[in-house]
This record gives sequence, structure tokens and C-alpha cells, in this order.
Amino acid sequence: MRIGMPLSYSGGFKEAVAGLRDYEKAGLDIVFVPEAYSFDAISQLGFIAAHTERLEIASGILQIYTRTPTLTAMTAAGLDFVSDGRFTLGLGASGPQVIEGFHGQPYTAPLARTREIVEICRSVWRREKVVHEGRHYRIPLPPEQGTGLGLPLKLINHPVRARIPIVLAAIGPKNVALAAEIAEGWMPMFFHPERAAEVWGPALAEGSARRDPAVGALDVVVSPPLAIGEDVDHLIELARPQLALYIGGMGARGHNFYNDLARRYGYESAAATVQDLYLSGRKDEAAAAVPADLLRATSLIGPASYVAERLAAFRAAGVTTLQVRPLAPTTAQRLSDVERLKAMTS
Repeated sequence: MRIGMPLSYSGGFKEAVAGLRDYEKAGLDIVFVPEAYSFDAISQLGFIAAHTERLEIASGILQIYTRTPTLTAMTAAGLDFVSDGRFTLGLGASGPQVIEGFHGQPYTAPLARTREIVEICRSVWRREKVVHEGRHYRIPLPPEQGTGLGLPLKLINHPVRARIPIVLAAIGPKNVALAAEIAEGWMPMFFHPERAAEVWGPALAEGSARRDPAVGALDVVVSPPLAIGEDVDHLIELARPQLALYIGGMGARGHNFYNDLARRYGYESAAATVQDLYLSGRKDEAAAAVPADLLRATSLIGPASYVAERLAAFRAAGVTTLQVRPLAPTTAQRLSDVERLKAMTS
């Protein structure tokens, strides 16, 4: 298993990046930089590339509606260049609240758009003249839609790699099947090892049946909170607010993909309660209503022996990359936890 971590820079971005050198020494393999509606991820990833040597870097994730497919490909190739081949392109559809509310773009056809974007990116990286006749993207632009002067062009530069890894964030059955079919990696949310096969197994099997063997085995990237020790159980409470945010507040009622996932896991009543509380502004109560067994199942928190057991459960469920969120109160403890986890996975 690879050990990854999302970049958290609540204490300052440059300070967080400086700290990545220590995590790199502790065994961290890859760092993910999110892009919701804060600062863009690309400038930060370039900065990280310049200040690390071995650490892989990944967007976690870029929203498919916010850049043209060819700009996405150019950006990925550029980051792979400045990092000497260490970049992974994480893509996802996000949701209508962000795409329509912040970017002003219609949230339409996420599956079909994702497939076309992946096809176009790989064509750009192969330095082919880009000609794409899709339902959602047509390159060059047809004469009747523009000046008629557009020509098929290929990337000027030679990419470091003709195949940059793509990880798709997906939790719905059709999205997961697409990831299993076309992407190098798949990134679900609050992954429950014991219920993953029931919830996602059919979709993964459907996509895998259409997968090109040349793409390789699917990298399954999950994001458990992490704390190792005899006296760390209380830290699991720190994971409650994020789960409450996703289950309760990431989307409108009836249009929250994460709430749907919690229901598919078997937490129908709790998911409804968390959402009702969250949308009524009672966020602390919503966090308190997150089921304890869901918190426990999706975390790596407890004594080393217990974490080893949970690690085995994640491994048995097909997980290959752990994008952990260390919760220990000090930097030294967080570094130690990453180092211990790396030793366990080795």
C-alpha cells in the first residue's frame, strides 16, 4: 500500500509544504491537493513539486467543468514536467452547488463528459493532433460554431510521460463503473471495508469487465483518519464534523450523493437525521448523530494492534493507497503515526 495525505495548510501553506519534507522522510508516498472553491490546486502543486524530491503529487480533485479538456491535459503535462514525472491527475464531477453556484456552469452529463475528457487528455499526452467529435466536446470547433479557422493541433512540448495516471473520484454506481473501466485509480469517500463489496462490487465488476488490461490494476484510494496509540480513541470525535458535513450539508435535500452513500451503507435513519439537523443549522447535533460504527469502520484510530487489524480489512477490500488524515495533536506525533503506518504496510 502507498501512504498518502491531503495537504492541510490551516497553519500556513508554506509552513505545511516545508513540513512535507519530514513526512517524505517518514515514508509518505503521495500528497493530494484539493480544489473546491478556495485557491486553485495547480499553483500549489507546482510549489510542492519544487520543494520535494521523491514525493508524488496529485490533484484531489480538479472539477471536470472548470477547465477545457485540452487545458486540463496541458496542466497535467506541465505538472508532470516540473515534478519529473511525479504527478497524478485526480478528476471529479463535484456537485451542482459548486459548479453552478460558484463557477456558473451547468451541471450536466458528468459521466459522458468525464469519459470524453479522459480520451482527450490521453490524446494530448500522446502528442496526437487533437480531433474529437464527441457529444459534449468537439475539437476543433466546427465552422458553424465559430470562425471556421480552427485547425487540429498537437501539444508543442514532449510530455515526460505519454500516460499520466488518472484517478476518478466516484461514489455512484455508474461513476464507479466508469472509473473501473477507464481510470488508473478510483477515489471513493468514507470507505467502509466491510460493506464495500455490497455497495460497490457490482459496479466495479461491470467496469472491470470492459477495462483495457494495458491500464493495469485499479488503484483504490481511500481517506481514513489516522491516530495510533493506547490513548487515542477520543480523537475519533474529530472525524465527526467532516462526515456530518458530507452526509448532511454537501448538496440539497434529495441531491446529496454522500447522503445517498450513507443510506446504501445501511444507515438510512441516521443519514436522514444528520441531514435534517445539518440543513436546519444544528451542525454540532448533526455531528453527534453520525453513527459511531460508521466512524470506527472508516478510520484507522486505536492501538497499533487494532490499526493493524483495520489495515488488513482495508487491504482485503482492495485498497491500495491510504490517503490518511493524521489527527494527533502534535507534528511529532503525526509524523510518528505516518512512519508506523508505513512500517505496517511494508
